[in-house]
Amino acid sequence: MYSLNQRFNNQDIPEDEFMASGNSACAGCAASLSMGLALKGLGKPTVLVIPACCFTIIPGAWPLTALDVPVFQAAFETTGSTLSGIKAAYRKRGMDDVCVVGWAGDGGTFDIGIQALSATAERNDDVVYVCYDNEAYMNTGIQRSGGTPMGAWTTTTPVKDPKSEPKKDIDEIMIAHRIPYLATATAAYPHDMIAKFKKARSIKGTRFIHLLSACPTGWRVPENLSIEVMRLAVLSNIFPLFEVENAEIFRQTVIPDEVIPVERYLRLQGRFRHLTDEAVKEYQKMVDDRFERLRKRFEITE
Repeated sequence: MYSLNQRFNNQDIPEDEFMASGNSACAGCAASLSMGLALKGLGKPTVLVIPACCFTIIPGAWPLTALDVPVFQAAFETTGSTLSGIKAAYRKRGMDDVCVVGWAGDGGTFDIGIQALSATAERNDDVVYVCYDNEAYMNTGIQRSGGTPMGAWTTTTPVKDPKSEPKKDIDEIMIAHRIPYLATATAAYPHDMIAKFKKARSIKGTRFIHLLSACPTGWRVPENLSIEVMRLAVLSNIFPLFEVENAEIFRQTVIPDEVIPVERYLRLQGRFRHLTDEAVKEYQKMVDDRFERLRKRFEITE
């Protein structure tokens, strides 16, 4: 556990690169940066399973790819089951050292793929499932998903009728499955993120990593501020960084020196520009209440 005033040097970041810069990600896309950092933590041998999402497009069209690991493309709803099948096949061939990793968006995790994911977690299959959460169906036109925050604009929740339901708490859903390891992470804190992927690789059973991944296009934020907006999500406790082992040991891995108001995070993004001051106050209370529940679990563990 470390506070934000701890300093790191570049030697803490592995030099190996498993994702090339020649990819088709949008400018400022946090998903492409996240993939590069994740693979630094995972290393080889690693195999990726990617369902319908932005990342089926980002690496490039076959036979070219920006990824230096094998990739299987799965149907939208089948990330979990495809992971399980590929891991079983490798084990049958005596290749149990291959780390099989799912890489799905929030739509393919919170909504369309949750049934297969739940079954994988129930069986405690030896796989890593990563949800890069950009909080909407960005690849198909910025439609609302179960991961879209309350009050957010999307093309299916316009300003006149923004999303009225809170974001689905996928972390609590996965914790309820009592999996061996769950973590939240973001590319805004690369050392924390790489450490969690390294740890996930060392653990057997189902591991779930929830990545906040800014989408400048869908979030209506300048492309050069994608890292800043993810950092503000952490500093405001909208997206606290923590890890959970066996649904019992809770650790906050990045502790802000000073918690900032959620308004700084919300006002930076066009998708929240319509929120009134009263709505922002309600948002603050919602964030405070959720983090207080988490904080008590951190204290119990300590």
